[in-house]
Amino acid sequence: MFEALSDRLEDALRKVKGQHRISEDNVSETLREVRRALLEADVNFQVTKDFIENVKEKALGQDVLKSLTPGQQIVKVLHDELVDLMGSERVDLTFAKTGPTVIMVAGLQGSGKTTFSAKLAKHLKSSGRHPLLVAADVYRPAAIGQLKQLAEQISIPVYSGDEKLPVKIAEESLEYARKNMCNVIIIDTAGRLSIDEQMMQEVADIKERVKPTEILFVVDSMTGQDAVNTAKAFHDKLDYNGVVLTKLDGDTRGGAALSIRRVVDKPIKFASVGEKLEALEPFHPDRMASRILGMGDIVTLAEKAQEQFDENEAEKLEQKMRKNQFTLEDFYSQLQAIKKMGPLSSVMEMIPGLGKAMRGVEIDDNSFVKIEAIIQSMTPEERNKPAIINGSRRKRIAGGSGTSVQDVNRLLKQFTDMQKMMKRLTRGGMRQFAKGMMNQNFS
Repeated sequence: MFEALSDRLEDALRKVKGQHRISEDNVSETLREVRRALLEADVNFQVTKDFIENVKEKALGQDVLKSLTPGQQIVKVLHDELVDLMGSERVDLTFAKTGPTVIMVAGLQGSGKTTFSAKLAKHLKSSGRHPLLVAADVYRPAAIGQLKQLAEQISIPVYSGDEKLPVKIAEESLEYARKNMCNVIIIDTAGRLSIDEQMMQEVADIKERVKPTEILFVVDSMTGQDAVNTAKAFHDKLDYNGVVLTKLDGDTRGGAALSIRRVVDKPIKFASVGEKLEALEPFHPDRMASRILGMGDIVTLAEKAQEQFDENEAEKLEQKMRKNQFTLEDFYSQLQAIKKMGPLSSVMEMIPGLGKAMRGVEIDDNSFVKIEAIIQSMTPEERNKPAIINGSRRKRIAGGSGTSVQDVNRLLKQFTDMQKMMKRLTRGGMRQFAKGMMNQNFS
């Protein structure tokens, strides 16, 4: 996420970090590079211009804090301005005081509306609500089938109706939700390959009939300035409540994320950071600014970990680590929990310094497939006492997991190294372990 922009900003800031004081010359030189980085990231020209002016004014207008070096001061100003640019604070969904909450999802075809609708339903279900998905896209082939397939994975009902009229389907879903005790209705509307009057009128008619509590505009963040232009056109017609950025995990530039709030004056409410239905994050401007500047995002990481890790189990695990009793059984359990936290590359990005340290290392969600297969092929005794795994056992484990003896040897060595590393974990050690475990020749 935003790798190219982060790298360019880091290069720009490197020039001022060694300075003893902030001056107009070194600030101007740094901001020329920042300006170039933002424009190359496809950030709106006027947004870039205003951003640079604000940073310059604040950097030169403040006394350097005694606790900060000039370089740190510039980073702080940049961070604060990025936060302001993306909306200052988290803006949550609004829920109806009486009756079901109606959330209408709009956007162009291919922006990820249907997948987002399912992700949002899963997100709301996990917080105790009872969502209903409504298939109001009757034009795209297989759109209704796709929504039903996604909904089945998360055990959420779908209303598609017998009609071929989207407005009618949306209207009928209100009564269906009441009868089936659903308190949130998520309407997946149709998109087009480009903005046209028929499309705009249809979503406007749905808005008029169902009176949605929230209208969310879904935009493919990888389209950069085109995304911002589309967002403005939809806003002029719908006056929506918030923006959803999809495919943010594949966006190395960041133009849409940094421009859209300032251009349409509507908050970014969610960010989709992967293909899995769990890969949806509430959008926090301050946390995103930290990621862009390479500071990581420990708060989000902690929240994700808290969702997946039982507190009592975590305490037991800590005791095991301290006593050097961490086993392959424990390791396997932790892998399952980590996988539920989202794409591994996104998890890495949240750890300060590690995201950049792992840049260029191939990390994907299949990285642990063979590791899991090897551990599953072991007996309970072997998982808890890896030292007993001799040559004949290694051959049996390799045969059972469809891997080679070399693969088994490699895993056992990595595990032994990890146990040693737990006693004294350094950033270099983390990089060595993560790189070894995720990019070893198991594929």
